[in-house]
Amino acid sequence: MKTILSGSAAVLSLLLTTGALAGTGADGVFTIYNDTESNVVSGFYTSEDDGDSWSANWLSIQIRPGETAEARFHANSGPCEQVVQVGWVGQDGGEVLDEPVGIDICEASNVYLEDNDISFD
Repeated sequence: MKTILSGSAAVLSLLLTTGALAGTGADGVFTIYNDTESNVVSGFYTSEDDGDSWSANWLSIQIRPGETAEARFHANSGPCEQVVQVGWVGQDGGEVLDEPVGIDICEASNVYLEDNDISFD
């Protein structure tokens, strides 16, 4: 696996994978799926305060359609409720941001990135 995460706090690590991984958010692990046909993920941002301040872009590389990334939280504490915002590569090469979505990282086993939709279970 190849690490694709960078950031100031070692709270989360993302690993590029080609298949589904075992684990649940309760175990500190969930899988991110790029379920689009042609859109490339360029950014993954989190916020603990309803989007008033955002983390730096955790991704050091892009996630192409059909790829998955494992997210592993290393902190023993922290709020389960997080706001996530995903950036996509735009037609001009810049980043286009999705609307922020609230998720419970302690409950999420899978986060699905689709065209105009982010969901989790």
